[in-house]
Amino acid sequence: MKDSISLTIIEDHIAYRNVIERSLEKVPNLTVISRYGTAEIALRDFENHKITENPDIILLDLNLPGMSGLEAISWIRDYLPKAKIIILSQSDNESDVVDAISKGATGYLLKSAKASEIIAAIQTVIDGGASLDSGVASYIIDRIKKDKKQTTIRNPLSERELEVLKLLAEGMLKKEISEELKVSVPTVAFHVKNIFQKLDASNAPAAVGKAYKKGIL
Repeated sequence: MKDSISLTIIEDHIAYRNVIERSLEKVPNLTVISRYGTAEIALRDFENHKITENPDIILLDLNLPGMSGLEAISWIRDYLPKAKIIILSQSDNESDVVDAISKGATGYLLKSAKASEIIAAIQTVIDGGASLDSGVASYIIDRIKKDKKQTTIRNPLSERELEVLKLLAEGMLKKEISEELKVSVPTVAFHVKNIFQKLDASNAPAAVGKAYKKGIL
């Protein structure tokens, strides 16, 4: 994990937000630098550079008053392209999960997640991985497989890129993939970048999802 990780929480339920913030700040290298009750106010500050520093991680609720979390994702990515978005939601609805990931969220956790699970998800995302709650991950893959086109589609990936993509689909991080394939981490990062470009994906879950839909996996 990075020496210092800054976080922003966008959550309208103050009690839940405070519980999460207190739990996170028990971890020495995690700092909550801003918190908001609506997406509109957060986006205004992001756009006008009213925050003291840009967050590494944004914990985002979906069911917000006014603009929803789903609507906010693309705006956040415009204003803070380097920030990673982890959804914290009560919704385990398939469409919410798929929409959030396809719009650019890097993680999706249910609000029933323990503080330790949220902290682990933050570490996974910072390390270049993606984090999906076990309660929603399985049926996302099932749905993608059901929607998979039966026609044969040309695979744009090289043999090595396909190997890397399969390991990403298993939830491996770049370091773990490098150990599995016995190559350097920069080499894995190079392949991952090419995979994202070829599949027009912004993160690992989106790349895996598109690969299933295209019949590559």
